Amino acid sequence: MGATAFDAIVIGAGQAGTPLAGRLDAAGMRVALIERKFVGGTCVNTGCMPTKTMVASAYAAHLARRAADYGVALSGPVGVDYKRIKARKDKVTNDARGNLETWIEGMKGCTLYRGHARFESANTVRVGDELLTAPKIFLNTGGRASVPNLPGLGDIPYLTNSSMMDLDVLPSHLIVVGGSYISLEFAQMFRRFGSEVTVIEKAPRLTGREDEDTSAAILSILENERITVHVGAGDISFSRQGKDIAVAFSADKPPAVGSHVLLALGRVPNTDDLGLDKAGVELDQRGFVVVDDQLRTSVPGIWAMGDCNGKGAFTHTSYNDYEIVAGNLLDNDQRKVSDRIETYGLFIDPPLGRCGMTEAALRKSGRRALVGLRPMTRVGRAVEKGETQGFMKILADADTRQILGCAVLGPGGDEAVHCVLDLMYAKAPVDTLARAVHIHPTVSELLVTIAQELKPLT
Repeated sequence: MGATAFDAIVIGAGQAGTPLAGRLDAAGMRVALIERKFVGGTCVNTGCMPTKTMVASAYAAHLARRAADYGVALSGPVGVDYKRIKARKDKVTNDARGNLETWIEGMKGCTLYRGHARFESANTVRVGDELLTAPKIFLNTGGRASVPNLPGLGDIPYLTNSSMMDLDVLPSHLIVVGGSYISLEFAQMFRRFGSEVTVIEKAPRLTGREDEDTSAAILSILENERITVHVGAGDISFSRQGKDIAVAFSADKPPAVGSHVLLALGRVPNTDDLGLDKAGVELDQRGFVVVDDQLRTSVPGIWAMGDCNGKGAFTHTSYNDYEIVAGNLLDNDQRKVSDRIETYGLFIDPPLGRCGMTEAALRKSGRRALVGLRPMTRVGRAVEKGETQGFMKILADADTRQILGCAVLGPGGDEAVHCVLDLMYAKAPVDTLARAVHIHPTVSELLVTIAQELKPLT
């Protein structure tokens, strides 16, 4: 049986693959969209949507426990119904996935194949018994949790960010191994649900890519909620202790003993089982697909988007990858990855919104810089809300006045940071922000004040 010919094959129905299939279909192309598990990728099924739904439930529980701080009387202690929390999360995910599937079904020229795609040549892909061929092939295969070979790990049940979504019981004591973005989100969430939580991190501080003052503030937020945090951990090993799990991490401290263990030790790309060697696609030492500034691989006619290319690990960077590919192929718009400004959020409460350079990176660059900082205790809106943890920081070039970076750790930080990010894309000087008139009372209005008070970074 011969191969079925298409104009384009998209492998992975994630946050880049699905909209690209839609654009190609709208352009009159015949498209094969291949997905081996769930349409929507990590974001819809095990990432952004389900976790932020659970974060919202955790915030509601936390706020209810603080009701007396706001003069609100409750008749009894606040508890959570974890099965209802999970059911709400499942509905949000299932609805989003269903909407995507309906959209795909409505594409006239797109065929959705369910199964595992493997290359047989640079323009031929096999899915089960089906052989597909196309002159253009797009990878959007995403990534998965890294599971290193740690002593005793094979002897215990453990959870990853994906399997946490299937958990239907509330852990009595959750041990989180890893101290970065995914791990801290789960740590705070389950602490607010009522679990005892311990975080174990090998690095000397949490969120090591952030500035030290940001890491310290994040640690304070977690410890204020009675989350136990161990940084600078030594060799980590696991063992059974009755019905519980013991996690050893220091010769000087007893093991942490809990009911459940979550591994949050980074992610690896889903590139090891695609037969990319048969297509001749180059991978780097970490397994990411090597791409150029317009996301073309080493093989003409093959592109890589999203987490599998190592150019970003977020839904927004994956979607921007789609925009770059579509712009170049369909719109005569020469978009590039290098035009993108790094930005992301840490969705603990209060959240962190970050864009551009950190202070540490700026110091390393050696350029003359300006800095402005204000604690949330001096932000009226934060005081009014009773949420004064965190701070805001703006960095700018002392010579050009261009904004170089911003961090907002506090209420609405994941939203407020965008007013600075947009100015960075517009290449506007920090003086533009300093002259803006923002709504009062808001968190964002204090970014204007900070821009008016910049001082040399010493």
